[in-house]
Amino acid sequence: MGSNTEVLFTVKPRRKTTVLALGKAFPKQLVMQDLLVDSYFRHTNCSDPELKQKLTRLCKNTTVETRYVVLCEEILKNYPEIAMEGRPTLRQRLEIANQAVTDMAVEASRSCAEAWGRPLSAITHLVYVSSSEARFPSGDLHLARVLGLNPDVRRTMISFAGCCGGLTGLRVAKDIAENNPGGRVLLVTSETTIVGFRPPNVDRPYDLVGAALFGDGAGAVVLGVEPVPGVETPLFELCSALQQYLPGTEKVVEGRLTEDGIRFQLGRELPQVIADHVEEFCNKLMNEAAKERDEDADGGINYNDMFWAMHPGGPAILNKVESRLDLSPEKLSASRQALRDYGNASSSTIIYVLENIMEEIQKRKETGEKACEWGMILAFGPGVTFEGILARNLVL
Repeated sequence: MGSNTEVLFTVKPRRKTTVLALGKAFPKQLVMQDLLVDSYFRHTNCSDPELKQKLTRLCKNTTVETRYVVLCEEILKNYPEIAMEGRPTLRQRLEIANQAVTDMAVEASRSCAEAWGRPLSAITHLVYVSSSEARFPSGDLHLARVLGLNPDVRRTMISFAGCCGGLTGLRVAKDIAENNPGGRVLLVTSETTIVGFRPPNVDRPYDLVGAALFGDGAGAVVLGVEPVPGVETPLFELCSALQQYLPGTEKVVEGRLTEDGIRFQLGRELPQVIADHVEEFCNKLMNEAAKERDEDADGGINYNDMFWAMHPGGPAILNKVESRLDLSPEKLSASRQALRDYGNASSSTIIYVLENIMEEIQKRKETGEKACEWGMILAFGPGVTFEGILARNLVL
């Protein structure tokens, strides 16, 4: 005769993911914005005065001052066809890009591990983000191999997520960390513009925007729950995450892989589309966070009482969001600084913004000023897709 045994499980509150370290890396080629126009037209053998004048205006309007790029004189010497109109150069571009993004990703990962203070052998999960490579095995395996990660490290590859890819990676890494107690997740982003570089053409005005705005670089983040006291120093707690796309806006941000590289197109309406929906998205994210804490959402939240880490897609987007949310000018200073120093490095840029935020927090702490405890991390990408994370500053 058998008996039924009822097993009761006690569900503990889920621990939140913390950011334990940040790192970044760049290619060697530094581009000064005020020298870009002449070098770009020289390398592409273009002498159109109207296009040159237009690029000059764009370079000033972007507010970018410096950027790093993989493309250099040596590459153009070895692959002159990259700078020629209409040449089938996808193979050559990917040969360069695949190696370049891995090299930058490795450097960023090692920089992050040094800041973390633990060996890379402690990494249990790898999330790798890039819109700049196409191969298999994919870049996550190549990165894991070069870093010497354990063969059983659990890898996730996020491809072609564009400018919101870094925050997509953070959201995925957050979920992984919270479902694997004791695990440590390494998130790495790596991007290069060489896959989209081409000579100016009156029929492709967006190529000039890309030449004036985008840069290359990699970023890395170590994440996990329950930091080890005395060994790990948590920087941020990632409290609630949200992703949402806007139906009917699929062609506002569009890219295609063609025989001569990636062709991107950004609609002029993008800044306004983001501005029209950003407040609703932020309110929804705050409501989601309140539900998780089993609290009532505070409809009277003042966004100026928070820190803001927003992907700087361009100055027009920053200005529109700042105006729509009625943010004080200093609230987006970390984003504007990242844009000024590195350009728009696609998925990697949000990590540079977080580093700037952390520097601001440390300066306030040193001077005795109070830093914001809560903050919003935002990015926008193809879809149009909104990504957001409500974060808590742990370095108070």
